[in-house]
Amino acid sequence: MAEHKAGSMDITVQEKTFAGFIRMVVWGAGISIGILIFMALVNA
Repeated sequence: MAEHKAGSMDITVQEKTFAGFIRMVVWGAGISIGILIFMALVNA
């Protein structure tokens, strides 16, 4: 079995995936808040 050395693995793909996930969550939250504000203004 090969020895594991901490910090030696290439994680650029995982970092890009995580950045994309965070971007998607931020956009989703912003759109949801925008829809809620629009609904509140229309319903008033």
